[in-house]
This record gives sequence, C-alpha cells and structure tokens, in this order.
Amino acid sequence: MLPLARFTVLDLTRVRSGPTCVRQLADWGANVIKIEAPDEIDTGKGMGGERHGPDFQHVHRNKRGVTINLKNPDGLALFKRMVGKADVVVENYRPDVKDRLGIGYEALAAVNPRIVLGSISGFGQTGPYARRPGFDQIAQGMGGLMSVTGLPGQGPVRVGIPVADLTAGLYTAIGILVALLEREQTGRGRWVHTSLLEAMVAMMDFQATRWTMKQEVPQQAGNDHPTTVPTGLFHTKDGMINLAGGGQEMWRRIVETLGIEEEAKDPDFATDKSRAANRAKTNALLQKPLLEDTSANWIERLNRAGVPSGPVYAMDQVFADPQVKHLGIEWAVQHPTLGELKLVRAPMNLDGVEPPRQPTPERGEHTAEVLAEFGIGEAELASLRGKGAV
Repeated sequence: MLPLARFTVLDLTRVRSGPTCVRQLADWGANVIKIEAPDEIDTGKGMGGERHGPDFQHVHRNKRGVTINLKNPDGLALFKRMVGKADVVVENYRPDVKDRLGIGYEALAAVNPRIVLGSISGFGQTGPYARRPGFDQIAQGMGGLMSVTGLPGQGPVRVGIPVADLTAGLYTAIGILVALLEREQTGRGRWVHTSLLEAMVAMMDFQATRWTMKQEVPQQAGNDHPTTVPTGLFHTKDGMINLAGGGQEMWRRIVETLGIEEEAKDPDFATDKSRAANRAKTNALLQKPLLEDTSANWIERLNRAGVPSGPVYAMDQVFADPQVKHLGIEWAVQHPTLGELKLVRAPMNLDGVEPPRQPTPERGEHTAEVLAEFGIGEAELASLRGKGAV
C-alpha cells in the first residue's frame, strides 16, 4: 500500500499553486478526486494551459476526475456528501468565493469534524488585500524577490519559475500533513491556509532576516552570492561555470587549484571579510586563470580539490547530464491519447516506494466510478445529470 493511500482528497484547485499542493499528496498514493465544473459551464480557461499540454499534464497527474456544479444546489449537496467521507479538501479560490459557495471550513466541519481544509489565496484570508486576485509575479514583486534578482542597477527582474505559486503549494501540503498527524491524536481536522505573499516572504529567508534583524535592505547581486565571496558565475575558455568558495579553507583550495598563490598574498584577499569588501577585485583575480582552460576541465579539477563548481545548463542539457539521467528525474507516464509522456517525478525518494504513474484525467472521466464509491447509483447519477448538478 502506498504511504498516503488511506486518505481521500477532494481537489477543487485551479492553475498552479493549489494543484502543486495536491500533487504532493497524489504522488504518494492519496485517493485524489479532481472536481471540475461540467463542460457547459466551464471552458477550462485558467486551469493551467491546454489540458493536453505539459503544464496541465504535470500538475494534475495521479488523480481521478469528476464533474460537479457547486453552484447548483444539488451539486453542492453532492459535494457535501463526499466531504462526509473525505479527509482533505483543497481550494485556491479568492477568500470570499468559498464562503459564497458555502464550502468554508465551518460549513465543511459541520458535515465532517475530521475534515482538513487546505486553502491558498493571493494575500491571506483576511486583511486589506484579502479579496485581491493573486498572481505569482505580483507576489514576486511584493515579497521582495524581484528587488534582489538581476544585475546590480538593472532594476527588478522576475525569476524564471513561478516560485510563489510553487512554494505556496508546498507549504500548504506540509501544513495538511501536519494537520493529519495531529488529527490522529485529537480526532478533529483543521483549516490550513497560506498565501502567495506569505510563501514568497518566507522564501526570502536570510534576505528577509537581514532586514528584520539588522535593517539591511538587500540589493541585486547578479550572479554573485549576496554575502559569500567568491561565489558566482565565471567565464572559461569555452563557456561559463559556477564556482562557490566561502571560508578560508575553500579559498585556500581555490588559490591552489588556480595556481594564484603569489597574487593571493594581497591583503585584500586575506579574509572572508576583506574579500567581500573587495568583491570585484576578488572575482577578477579568479577570472584571469579561468580563461586559460575549458569549463569541463575546470569543473573536474575544482571538484577534485573539494571546491563546489558546475556547468550552467539550458534545459536540454539538464536532462542530458549523466547524473540527472542516473537519478531518473525524467519520469514516463502512459497517457491513453497522448501516448508516453515524459514528466518530472517528485524529487523525494522513499526507499521501497514506487509512486503511481497515472496520467492526468480528462474532464469528468471518472465521474460514474467515483460517485459510485460514495453511494451514488446509476439512477441517482442520471437524475443529477438531468438537473445540471454533475
């Protein structure tokens, strides 16, 4: 049995943050039921790209799909019947929407006191921005990430992944698992919620606490590490490499490997503090010898000396790397229409556990199958269809 197989999750999520949360549960065997509105009232826009495209197929795998119209009284009643037998509900509506639909935590807990509700919003469930629509790039800007990304003086730069969406989903999944563990002792569920803004500020980590503890406002440092010198991107004879070398021992190894012992005797390079104060000069000292050999040779020599270094890949090169191939991160799933899809597996490894490989369902693909498990027979299902409830 898969680790989370005993839990039933009702998935009301859209776009990315919510689906990312639910995927963490689905990938380890939770019985995830993806609930969408029927075709006639929902075109699917805003769900995360084309249904058969890479984005949608990636975030909604390992789920079964049903259609329920929550705006229909019979559809809402059906959903609440399902809540009575479920363990978790996850949604990422604006905070007021779930209350308008009648599926806020108090309403769900009245049906099933053991239910855990996971909610993701743009800016929090309460407060002056609670009803604003949320979007990853807005959170990147408001959370401070764009202010420290990019080259010095360049102006704010968006990072290349939807980091606020992804981390909000991950944090919510962690919170849901914590609530399920607590429920084993208390017998009661909880409301777990975060927002893109909260997740983004939390992900600022030491950059955030530079402000909260020391009132330092972090600035853009480009490809250099903001506080550790030398750590950054360097040119070689045929390309570029990343090199990381904070601390005296690591500095000694770099100096020895690059053969710059005499030049490194300059007092400006004597300590971490002096190297940080003379970042440009320190980087220039390393840059000159690095231009004399290839990236591959320097990476091999530096790593052999115990200095972290590596290439800078485009995505095709990532998946061609022998270590990435060895780790098996590219992950095949068989789709009945699209054939074999190469997705990206969950990065955690649980020894002895092989995650399920079910493709993303079509809209409502499993409606009859799933609802039968909740006691809905053929006649009742036909009636619900006739009423526009499913």
